[in-house]
Amino acid sequence: MKSKSKDKQIILCVQNLKKYFPIRRGFFQKIAGWVKAVDDVSLEIEQGKTLGLVGESGCGKTTVARLILKLLEPDHGKIIFRGIDIGEFTEKDMKPLRKEIQIVFQDPFGSLNPRMTTGLSIEEGLRILGIKRGEKRKERLEKLLKMVGMSPDSADRYPHEFSGGQRQRICIARALSVDPSLVVCDEPISALDVSIQAQIINLLKDLQDRLGLSYLFISHDLNVVSYLCSTISVMYKGQIMESAPAEELFENPCHPYTLSLLSAIPDPVPGKRHKIKLLEPDLYDYPMTSKGCRFQGRCPIEEPRCLEENIGFEKVGEKHFARCWKAANK
Repeated sequence: MKSKSKDKQIILCVQNLKKYFPIRRGFFQKIAGWVKAVDDVSLEIEQGKTLGLVGESGCGKTTVARLILKLLEPDHGKIIFRGIDIGEFTEKDMKPLRKEIQIVFQDPFGSLNPRMTTGLSIEEGLRILGIKRGEKRKERLEKLLKMVGMSPDSADRYPHEFSGGQRQRICIARALSVDPSLVVCDEPISALDVSIQAQIINLLKDLQDRLGLSYLFISHDLNVVSYLCSTISVMYKGQIMESAPAEELFENPCHPYTLSLLSAIPDPVPGKRHKIKLLEPDLYDYPMTSKGCRFQGRCPIEEPRCLEENIGFEKVGEKHFARCWKAANK
């Protein structure tokens, strides 16, 4: 995929990102192979838009997020934020940028300090911005709480006194306290009840409209992603299998893995039979090999060359790419 990082509308551009973890075995823990957690991942996020990164558990979605946030060091590739390659940045170099890129974690209770009140948790960001204690900080704290639908009185309460949805609102307020331009949402609703999920999704959408935020939204729920995201990338075993605008992906999916995921979405029409395209069991241990498609062994349209040759990211339409020869009619 060609980079548009020079375009002012692109806030984040990731190019050919790789992260391998060693497999150690034996008494001396020698390296016997590599787990290719992230392998040649490229993606772009436009200013004020949302990119949805979807895929099954263990496919590498969270590792991509941690690499973008520089919580992990990439083995290869570029991470271009606002036109600057931050891939080689040290922690000291990243410090001024931390307030620009924030994250909302999957578990709101685990990401909040149980010994700190809501107010103290959010005020950490205000302190970083240089807002001194006093009326100005208090006003900013109250504004943030109201922005996420919380009462200002909740500033004096502790995390265990809130429900899961309320805790996630607090985490969102904490992320917004430093005025970020990009927020990484790492499955922010998967630990919540369905009714609360809708509230959090609507809150994120409202905040994006009001503040012009850009999101990297990681999820395994395609229904949620279709509602919130403008572009969707489907990930499988460390690689992007397909990427397209949300409407295009749902109307014209090309990769067999994407087709299988979409076929598993329950049909809203009562009594209508919905045929699910079942996949072969995932018995193939890919991390020890370096050739062939990651989806081999499960793909219904697999052919010999899929097992031997590396599959490129092929263009199948305007802004629509798939890692499959047959999808590109090659």
